[in-house]
Amino acid sequence: MSINYHHKDRVFKFIFGNPENKQWTLSLYNAINGSNYDNPDDIQFNTIEDAVYLGMKNDASFILAILNELIIWGHQSSFNPNVPLRIFIYAAKLYEAYIVEHGYQHKQYGTKLLSLPRPKCICFYNGRSDRPEREELRLSDAFGGDGDIEVKVTMININYGKNKALMEACEPLKEYAWLVDAIRRYEKIFHDIEAAVDAALDEMPDDFLIKKFLLKNKAEVKGMFLTEYDQEKVLAYERLEGIEQGIERGIEQNQAQVASDMLKDNYPLSAIKKISRLSEDVILKLANSLGVTAI
Repeated sequence: MSINYHHKDRVFKFIFGNPENKQWTLSLYNAINGSNYDNPDDIQFNTIEDAVYLGMKNDASFILAILNELIIWGHQSSFNPNVPLRIFIYAAKLYEAYIVEHGYQHKQYGTKLLSLPRPKCICFYNGRSDRPEREELRLSDAFGGDGDIEVKVTMININYGKNKALMEACEPLKEYAWLVDAIRRYEKIFHDIEAAVDAALDEMPDDFLIKKFLLKNKAEVKGMFLTEYDQEKVLAYERLEGIEQGIERGIEQNQAQVASDMLKDNYPLSAIKKISRLSEDVILKLANSLGVTAI
């Protein structure tokens, strides 16, 4: 299974990481931070356009000049705990470009401390697996403890009906969440993602701020949703393949099924180990493949 489309933006990035829509980007920033900045020209986009994951451009970044902050936004429609690692690599490229742009190549070796924009890392999640409204992911989780390098990413659940205060503070975000939810509803009816996108756009209220923009770019937007849908299928296939490989290594299928059901029902890890007779490592890997947290 593979994605054959050219690299495409995610629809989220196309809406909120687009210089054409700076006012929506600023609205989302204000909603997240409880601020009320009103000059979209304070936003300076510096997104690295060749940063892709599974054929999708899913990172956007900009400098908010008024605060000298480097804002890094990621998006995922399937839970991935490795977001801090991806943002760590992405941020290194951004700071490297910043150093070149400001002529700091040689100054970085001097005795004077360079002034760099403060990083703020957010990941927006709207996958089908249930996740908390907000959670913090850290690079050190991959180390199994504190290390000398840390990246902290706040993951915000933007599925429709989640984070209601945030949605009310940013109309374009609320409308985007509504659109994704509508597409999923229609996909269950038509079993065709393209027809689902058409139906959702037709149903979208005319007073939605993002509707005119989406209709103006309808062909491109449909292509993005098609690619995102294919990406979800690829990831689901890889998860299934991983579970099957585990079974081939000696894990009985009924044990894996028992553990899966208990994980989905939020049973404690100790109980899952006792009943399924699987090791803790295997259960944690199974939890990761299902996009749930073992407690």
